Amino acid sequence: MIDAQALVKTLDFQLDIQSDNEGLLYDATREARWAYNETIRLAKEGVDWDAIPDRVADDADLVKNTTQRVVAKALGAMENYYEYDDFGQPSHTKGGTYPLRANYEEGYNLSLTDNGDVSFRISAKPYKHVKGVLEGDNAHLDVLKTALESDEWKIGTAEALFHNDNPELHVNVTNTKQTVRDKQDSRTVVGVDVNEDNVALTALSEDGIEDSLVIDFPEIKFERHRYFTMRKRVQNAGKQSMHDTLEGREERFVRDRLHKVSRHIVEWSRQFKTPCIVFEDLKEMRDSIDYGTRMNRRLHHLPFRALQFYTSYKASFKGIPTGWIDPYKTSQRCSLCGHAERANRNKKRFKCRSCGHQDHSDRGASVNIAVKGIEKHQDWNVPALNSLPQVRKVRRRASGAVDAPTVTHDAVRGYQTDGIVGVSD
Repeated sequence: MIDAQALVKTLDFQLDIQSDNEGLLYDATREARWAYNETIRLAKEGVDWDAIPDRVADDADLVKNTTQRVVAKALGAMENYYEYDDFGQPSHTKGGTYPLRANYEEGYNLSLTDNGDVSFRISAKPYKHVKGVLEGDNAHLDVLKTALESDEWKIGTAEALFHNDNPELHVNVTNTKQTVRDKQDSRTVVGVDVNEDNVALTALSEDGIEDSLVIDFPEIKFERHRYFTMRKRVQNAGKQSMHDTLEGREERFVRDRLHKVSRHIVEWSRQFKTPCIVFEDLKEMRDSIDYGTRMNRRLHHLPFRALQFYTSYKASFKGIPTGWIDPYKTSQRCSLCGHAERANRNKKRFKCRSCGHQDHSDRGASVNIAVKGIEKHQDWNVPALNSLPQVRKVRRRASGAVDAPTVTHDAVRGYQTDGIVGVSD
């Protein structure tokens, strides 16, 4: 039995720098790269590792505790090299920037403003600070605001860095009262495939597939398009205040629906033995999407990561761990024979060009995600999959006070339905 882990979250934010010195932060990340390279160089030369932190800190134009955190990360890379030498020795000649690692209330500070924003102050250089406001996913901001006001949360180290030339701050927060079971201690893996209008779930154990479910939420897609059309009209009419009001309404609507869907995902997962919920890592998805102006707008604004984060956050408070896998070809791969090609999938219909297997394409993707989750996070083998259960679909209510999905046809058991064998549109 592996010990439970503390509930730790890494929250990503963009920096709206308002102190008119963004160049200072960039210079500091360049200086951090020098500190990293110098640490690796000294370690390669055989300098005593205990002497390296002070030696580098004396020469670096950075706050001392920030330099020490950068040095510690560099020495960690060298330690990994000696323990797993097949990864290759770290380089000490790389250029560019390197993340500033800082302790809370030493290298950086956060505070709530009167209008509900979170302001930051980063000690980029000794006695020189970069100030501004954090921007990012509302889900991450909600957790950070709670952490700033609650004694149950501890704010830890953060990294200031540049991603695609944009300044970001990644903050670690820990809940001191909650623990999460280690992923390797799970006996069921729940693969979650998040899509534009539904989320597909598959629970996979050593005995095979325990159950699968597709939850439809078409109202999110519909309402986002409706609000976009209204905002476009009022913007063309020059009514900016109305535009901002509509944007706020849309945001609240989507957030409410995502919270409800994420609760259903967690509650469904809890019925299985020691589950671990696994998602596709879609962090870089936005950068790789280019399907034309209209489709880009639809896909760039879909709340994929928000739903993943809400689910992960709620699962953590139930002691359920979450994992992440590479999404490569999860939607094109046949879950039975493993054959993968783009022609296998046609919208919601999946038909393998090799073995002829047919399935709901999103459910099939969730099976593949669960399989990858076992391969990455578990120490038990993937079971042989010779057949899949019926596709079961539920649909969330588009309106009304009852927080439960409606079914797609008359057969009802609780909030789920007996599905139709094969593919459902």
